[in-house]
Amino acid sequence: MTNVTKKDKSPKGGLENNNMVCKQDKKSKIHAPIVEALKKTYETPSYQFHIPGHTRGNGSLPEFRKLIGKKALCVDTTDEFDGLGTLHPATGPIKEAQELAAKAFSAKKTFFLINGSTAGNLALAMALTKKGKKIITNRNCHRSILTGMIISGAEPVWLIPNRFEEWGIWGNVTPESVEDMLNKTPDAGMVWITNPTYEGVVSDIKSIAAVCKKYNVPLIVDEAHACLWNFNGHLPTSALKLGADAVVHSLHKTGGSMSQSSMLHIAENSTLDVDAVEKALKLLHTTSPSLMLLASLDSARANLESPRGRKQLERAVQNAKYLRREIDKLEHIHDLKPDFGYKTDITKVFIRDDRLSGKRLESILEIDFNIEVESASDAGLLILSNIGNTRADMQYLVKCLQIIDKTNYTDICYLEKKKYMPMLTPIIKMTLREAFYSHKETIPKEQAVGRISAEVIAECPPGIAVLLPGELITEEHIPYLMDYDTIEVIK
Repeated sequence: MTNVTKKDKSPKGGLENNNMVCKQDKKSKIHAPIVEALKKTYETPSYQFHIPGHTRGNGSLPEFRKLIGKKALCVDTTDEFDGLGTLHPATGPIKEAQELAAKAFSAKKTFFLINGSTAGNLALAMALTKKGKKIITNRNCHRSILTGMIISGAEPVWLIPNRFEEWGIWGNVTPESVEDMLNKTPDAGMVWITNPTYEGVVSDIKSIAAVCKKYNVPLIVDEAHACLWNFNGHLPTSALKLGADAVVHSLHKTGGSMSQSSMLHIAENSTLDVDAVEKALKLLHTTSPSLMLLASLDSARANLESPRGRKQLERAVQNAKYLRREIDKLEHIHDLKPDFGYKTDITKVFIRDDRLSGKRLESILEIDFNIEVESASDAGLLILSNIGNTRADMQYLVKCLQIIDKTNYTDICYLEKKKYMPMLTPIIKMTLREAFYSHKETIPKEQAVGRISAEVIAECPPGIAVLLPGELITEEHIPYLMDYDTIEVIK
């Protein structure tokens, strides 16, 4: 089946609405300092005898230049030139853009990240933790948090969230479980929570923050998948407004910036060492930051604050509501709802088919209908209602799901005996850092049961750990390791 024409037919879409948005944009000028500085650079070309060596695309492969456009290569420059400012320390338009972002996201200080939210998590670990320091964190955290602890030598104390067995995913973290863990770990130096989960399940961060303040420990929230929350009343409240000390946002995931670009925010009332965080970022970041990535962060923030961006986000929310309403009419396909005392981000629609695995449903959508989804796991798959999606996109998706619901597909994925969403409680034998730097050997996967892992195994997406250095490998791990022929273990 061929895809439909991408034309917005929703009541809130169309030319009339777009014209209204354009008029509003003209009335309320949105300031994007890096974008404006790059535009000035492009319009006033100079003779360049500096990096990047492709020199406005002249040194690029012609096929590549034709693919992405010469204009893109003309603005592919780095800091220190043409009055664009520097990243570390932040100066000029870059400094101004970070200050505007801090204001937009209700932060005291915002840092632009050009190695994804991974760079932010690594910097927080390097700046705020140290060897032997215990960090309470949920098992379904992103692998970058664990990498940061390997670097710093901090030790994770695993907080096991609720499990939604029927859906095959991790659920919310409760304030009671955080307080219980702080009682059991009086020397804990930090609580580090992932919120929302990859599938959009939201924890009670306000109550968790109150618990952390009671025990005088900082709260870090990896809010990578929630950068839109501060810009629409239908979405949950950002942790920056609920008592967290620092928050990481992946603007490239849902906010409209280019891949690899994110932000790290320090909250208004936080007492964290901001200077230490900045020094860690300086160690981690390249000394030749891409102005295109930095400009995309600046433009994403500006767009989200603009009337046009607000309308795009409202459309994303309404599209998600429409999709959920239509799924409720289906016989075999269902969407995850906040039925158990937690909240969800409405724009993240996790669905399952009673008859099919998530991977099988994903393959049907991709092969038969030319639809790509965010991810799929054992039980279901994740659909994002993005600010760039139109109502026509959603109508086509709904039509395809209706066809699937009425068709007798067979599930063949079980023949692979493979699992995708790790939901295991680890058996820890060594610390992360000790195991990572120990003598290792590589053995066939079939011989790995009973040995201690020496490597990080966490497939992206969603980057949740199957095995970490220092953990015992058991029979339960094998279905998650079907793509591995060998495993690195402690010698």
